Amino acid sequence: MKSQVLAASLIFTAVSSIAHAQERIATFDLGSLDTLDALGASEQVAGIPKQVLPDYLSKYNDDAYTDLGGLRDPNLEAVAQSEPTLILYTGRQGDWEAELEEIAPLLNTSLQGDDYLAAFDDNVRQIASKVEAEERAEEALEALHADIEHQREALDEALRVLVVTHNDGSLGLNTHPVVHDVLGIKTLEMPDSVTSVQRGNRTFTPLTMEAIGEINPDVLLVVDRSAAIGNDAADTQALEQALSGAGASETRLVVLTPALWYLSGGGLQSLKLQIDEVVDAL
Repeated sequence: MKSQVLAASLIFTAVSSIAHAQERIATFDLGSLDTLDALGASEQVAGIPKQVLPDYLSKYNDDAYTDLGGLRDPNLEAVAQSEPTLILYTGRQGDWEAELEEIAPLLNTSLQGDDYLAAFDDNVRQIASKVEAEERAEEALEALHADIEHQREALDEALRVLVVTHNDGSLGLNTHPVVHDVLGIKTLEMPDSVTSVQRGNRTFTPLTMEAIGEINPDVLLVVDRSAAIGNDAADTQALEQALSGAGASETRLVVLTPALWYLSGGGLQSLKLQIDEVVDAL
């Protein structure tokens, strides 16, 4: 009897491993695509939203992968045709959750909670468990954490750094977790002239050039949302002139890689690339 139970257990384990190894994943989360790629699981990717791929993931713009539509307007027919056994999604696809769930089981890969790095680690491990790549994930996380500690020690703590998002000519405060949580760069105090506005569950803090001049950071990092989604990019020359006119002529302006920062963050590769960009900028 014991031998029969053991045999059944071994068969179940083998079948479970095969099921994971053959998982077909449709992912709307480019950070998760990034992680799957880093874990060597590209063959298990069934479909992706091709219209917003960053350059370093351009190899997925291939007929081998189904185009799932936009990040905020999924093509449900295309998702079904990709025949996924698992769909990875984030809040951007929240309105489509019920429809997607009818096609295949869902996994929300949004990075949630106050501890960005802990949420990131959990996400990587969760994705790795779906493709039988746990050991490779742990090795990658160990190397990444060692690099983060090294980079944090190398940063000049005296530098005053402000991160903003550019959107159709307007700028807003961006307290990006990679900059402030992962690398430990201090957030700057906002002057009394700056006020935040509430839109639904989200808080926005618009920043004028006069306000940025008043803050007078050593480095201004720009996340260009407009460029990331295919709209007009920020005019860096005009921004530099405006900074000078606002009394921040010594502020160094650095526009970060748009798609990397707005579309594909939260992946094993993208977090490393983001850290390197910030360190290089500083």
